[in-house]
Amino acid sequence: MKRRLPSLNALRAFEAAGRLGRMNAAADELSVTHGAVSYQISRLEEYLGLKLFDGPRKSPVLTQEGAALLPRLTVAFDQIEAVVRDVRRPDYGTIDVSCLSSFMMRWLIPRLYRFKAQHPGLNVRLSGTDRHLDMERGSLDVVISVGDGTDPRLQDLADAVHVDLFPEELGPVLAPGLAAMLALESPATLPAAMLLRTKTRPDAWEVWATRHGLKPPIPEGPEFEHYYFSLEAASAGLGICLTPRHLVARDIADNRLVAPFGFLTSGKRYFALYRKRRGAGAAQFCAWLQREAASD
Repeated sequence: MKRRLPSLNALRAFEAAGRLGRMNAAADELSVTHGAVSYQISRLEEYLGLKLFDGPRKSPVLTQEGAALLPRLTVAFDQIEAVVRDVRRPDYGTIDVSCLSSFMMRWLIPRLYRFKAQHPGLNVRLSGTDRHLDMERGSLDVVISVGDGTDPRLQDLADAVHVDLFPEELGPVLAPGLAAMLALESPATLPAAMLLRTKTRPDAWEVWATRHGLKPPIPEGPEFEHYYFSLEAASAGLGICLTPRHLVARDIADNRLVAPFGFLTSGKRYFALYRKRRGAGAAQFCAWLQREAASD
């Protein structure tokens, strides 16, 4: 007997928008535009002959009929996802990973070829973020972040597995030529005019100075959007960048940068989160991350 169903794309759009509470969030999860989500929901409403949402388009509210339909659809899609996951090869598929942009460029990408060699059937799809936790996006399999473990949003991720990676260590780095010119004798002799600032980590100098038992300096050097810009400026001799050690280990080994006072732990740790229901691929990726971190 022929099934009489509305468009599955329309059902997915409605379920995502209803579950997430925002059209933009649904569009992000489904990798489509906000307009496409609205169109699919309109198609479903036309098919059913009733309204599923009321209120503003950006943040709609479920109608009584929409609220009745949503939980049943969510259960149905969860069951489909579980069935597909059970039959899918554990060593094949795409893993969606979100991490801080500088971490991605300077730590993860340079060693990602090793994961690919070990798991040729798994494709890692990376997305950079400047936020320190981004697992609300339902399309993500793995989030790599840094913190002290007190983020309240971690408590809401009941199905997430926490994988510890390594402690964050901060230290000032600069080009060898600039280091020779400044002849720095101690952390207290760092010139404020040469201290570069990074917008994504405005408290870095204060944290580092406090760990050294020093009065926090007021950096007066140029400000950059991301660590990778600040580090390029430091390599070019434009100033001194305070950076996590793992971002510059290769530069120090290659003598592009020097760290005259070494590195001190900041009290934060890098970690990965993956959701159990995402399948074996995410777990394999996080296990590989942990091995890479241990080998550093």
